[in-house]
Amino acid sequence: MPAELPTELVALTDEQRAVRDLCRDFARDVLRPAAREVDEADVEVPVAIWNKAAEVGITSFMLPAEYGGGGFTDVFTQCIAQEELTYGDIAIGNFVTSNGFYADPILELGTEEQKQRLLTPLCADVPPFTALATTEPESGSDAASIQTRAVRDGDAYRITGRKTWISNGGIADSYVVFATVDPGKRTRGITAFIVPADAAGLSTGEPFRKMGQRAIRNTEVVLDDVLVPADNRLGEEGQGFTGLMRTFDISRVILGAAVTGLAQAAFDTAVEYAQQRHQFGKPIIEHQAVGFRLADVATRIEASRLLTWRAARRLDAGLDTSKEAAMAKLYASETAMFATWAAVQTLGGWGYSREFLVEKWMRDAKLEEIEEGTSDIQRLIISRRLVK
Repeated sequence: MPAELPTELVALTDEQRAVRDLCRDFARDVLRPAAREVDEADVEVPVAIWNKAAEVGITSFMLPAEYGGGGFTDVFTQCIAQEELTYGDIAIGNFVTSNGFYADPILELGTEEQKQRLLTPLCADVPPFTALATTEPESGSDAASIQTRAVRDGDAYRITGRKTWISNGGIADSYVVFATVDPGKRTRGITAFIVPADAAGLSTGEPFRKMGQRAIRNTEVVLDDVLVPADNRLGEEGQGFTGLMRTFDISRVILGAAVTGLAQAAFDTAVEYAQQRHQFGKPIIEHQAVGFRLADVATRIEASRLLTWRAARRLDAGLDTSKEAAMAKLYASETAMFATWAAVQTLGGWGYSREFLVEKWMRDAKLEEIEEGTSDIQRLIISRRLVK
């Protein structure tokens, strides 16, 4: 169980404590015991865990109450909940809240009719899987260079292109697809569409075999002249980029919380082992090399958490948070990589084996230095805002 949050800085409401405790208990009782089995199953999606999470409201706690969700729409509360879930297991924790990433652009750009139609099913007893389709083979972090085309055809659009590394690809019932109505317009051409998985011309590839975070299925999604009604466009033509940047800011902050939970889990495991393992007549935590290494980890985790909370508070206040979101995601993801490395190092041969989860967590952590913009991209975002 993770340590109590530093509530001397932020006093939680009774409702926030309730959702925190719900996610903490679920992580302890369901996610952590299943972590190894799900990892070794590789491309098999843990549907049973998804259904259990839905039963207690974890798949929809972040959605507005008017559509049947838990009503915790503020990013700060979502960060608290996500850290608890990923303390149990980051791969499954991110999986059971993945509908939130699909919902963000709908909430940002959609009409009231679209929100009712698209978000209400996500709050059902057995919610569908959904996906956000942005990344392309030649367009990852540079979202302005999206090449997937959307061509107006009467009361519809024909969408053609290839997306890759799409989470929930092949199992999603619906995709938010970002395409361009005019590649020459760059950001001013990006537009978002809702594309049902059963649309003619939409297909998915085989699941990628990944280093870590195997609870989440990633595939290519190919759109070959897919006809989409104009009613499925989110916002006006060219508004998609603004919605996507807002979605990225939110997702980067929530991922900052997620990797903080992962780092805390690795740290706690390392400390427990270092207190029990003796070398040269004393616990290894009393040896300077080990103790100082864990002191560095502890300090970085606290800094990651506070950077994430600050960015979340700025988002909830409606402030421009691109720089702060990048800072949180950059520092927290690199802290998680350091924390999991330190745990493997502290446990020695046992850390390198599958007797403990720290080797898995180290593999899981690496993804977060890559997805939603690599660490280099986060540094680029930050540096550009330093000169404005």
